[in-house]
Amino acid sequence: MIVVMKPDATAEQVDHMVAHIQSLGMSPQVLVGTQRTVIAAIGDERQGLAEVLEPGEGVDKVLPILAPYKRASSELTTERTVVKALGLSIGGVKIAAIAGPCSVESEAQIVGLAKTLKAMGATGLRGGAFKPRTSPYSFQGHKEDGLKMLATAREETGLAIVTEVMAPEHVPMVAKYADVLQIGARNMQNYQLLQAVGDSGKPALLKRGMSATIDEFLLAAEYILDRNNPNVILCERGIRTYEEHTRFTLPLATVPYLQDKSHLPVVVDPSHGTGKAKLVAPMSKAAIAAGADGLIIEVHDDPEHAMSDGSQTITPAAFAGLMAACKRVAEAVDRTM
Repeated sequence: MIVVMKPDATAEQVDHMVAHIQSLGMSPQVLVGTQRTVIAAIGDERQGLAEVLEPGEGVDKVLPILAPYKRASSELTTERTVVKALGLSIGGVKIAAIAGPCSVESEAQIVGLAKTLKAMGATGLRGGAFKPRTSPYSFQGHKEDGLKMLATAREETGLAIVTEVMAPEHVPMVAKYADVLQIGARNMQNYQLLQAVGDSGKPALLKRGMSATIDEFLLAAEYILDRNNPNVILCERGIRTYEEHTRFTLPLATVPYLQDKSHLPVVVDPSHGTGKAKLVAPMSKAAIAAGADGLIIEVHDDPEHAMSDGSQTITPAAFAGLMAACKRVAEAVDRTM
């Protein structure tokens, strides 16, 4: 349920309603807007609950949340969530550009590339220290040593670090070094991992599962939000279909649909979404035109010899050209980059 307080409701009246909701065995979430305060009552919405809450002092009206994802729903708030980590801001007028290699290969590589990418306009640095690979014989990442390399790159550039965490037991270690914890497509429904990331308090970048519906995607986000961590970024990274001309099918209609159904920011991954370096730039421009709040792009100095995903990785020179083109598209849709 959503308890909408009157514009002149006092702090004491809000606190009273929070305590009343808790006494009913529900979890309250207070959202302070520019004009009025809204309290979400999350839990078992049993019949007659609205009649119990509506008489409260300072209450304007009580409405049901119809979506199965309560905290992620735009029914809860019309104000867009903005997630911030260091200089990285996702969800505002400025479109974020998170870039870097698929895997952290060496300290010299990640530090040098981070400096180059920041000069070109990147606002976040991506890089895998733990790599989930289809084959057990493929490079699995440098693990904690890779995280230390990323931390060094942050010290040198000030860029926020976005890196994947693969297991609940890894969350404390990864959170020690990273600014945003990425949950990969294969782990979208790893509920223990989602809860652990929520408990960490760190911003989370949640990638859509390759066969997940939108409702399943938003319910996965709900697991993080339900741990009182409001800083969730949704990432469309492509889904598996019968098509074979790209690695995955990148459905950009997801972007405006998610923004209609949820208040959470949405970023797009055109690297995994297509699997082809030559398609990254056009799909990045299309994502911005569709309303994406950010891009996450794989960039490597020498994609031909990258330790993972070289076929979908662009060069720094290509990234510079992409940024220039994306800025023009952003201006056309009243955004900046």
